Amino acid sequence: MRWALDWKRIPHRRKALFVGYVPRAFLKTGQLSLPILIVDGKGIADSTRIIAELERRKPEAPLYPADPALRERALALEDFFDEELGHCLRTVVIGDVWERDPRLAVELLAIGQPDAPLWMARVMLPSMRAFYRARHGINPATQARARAEVEAALDRLERELGPNGYLVGDSFSVADLTAAALLGPLVRPPELEYAIPEELVPPYLREYQQSLAGRDAMAFVREMYGRHRGASAEIGAG
Repeated sequence: MRWALDWKRIPHRRKALFVGYVPRAFLKTGQLSLPILIVDGKGIADSTRIIAELERRKPEAPLYPADPALRERALALEDFFDEELGHCLRTVVIGDVWERDPRLAVELLAIGQPDAPLWMARVMLPSMRAFYRARHGINPATQARARAEVEAALDRLERELGPNGYLVGDSFSVADLTAAALLGPLVRPPELEYAIPEELVPPYLREYQQSLAGRDAMAFVREMYGRHRGASAEIGAG
């Protein structure tokens, strides 16, 4: 959502939600998930629906291809990466950290958060860990499957890449944005919206990143960030 707002140069204010976000999310949208866009007093949940609303309100700098067939393909890929790659990647990365070092998992999830919620999260660590794992279906069985699912998703990404480096047609689309944004924290390109301190990247996660570093999918992420991430349109951003 951040990338879409910045891509379209839509001025906006961001508010990070961490501990206790579920009741607030439900009151705004009737759902339990983030991100949420508040526009004209209405809350819209889910990045797919948010981007659709942004396209409707500001078609300039489009993320949907004009050609109907290409648009259908771009939306299908967006759905695949959002629903398939996103879930299994979270299970591999954050699920592994929750299992090995719950305190570090809290630090990673709290990047960009004020100090008070982080302090609360540390106090609530056992219940927060249990909630997160239950909320996202993270358990030994799903963790065992997730790495193979990530590999399969990266295989598909690489099969779909065109000769010009884009997933659909000849220009940047919602498919490219979704795949690159989801993989961004794993690749950590210089243009990533928030810095992940080296001390928060444990050796086993760094080893996993290095095992994928030579893949064309990782090069694609670096290329999309380098070409298209651009400056923030957030009000008050530096």
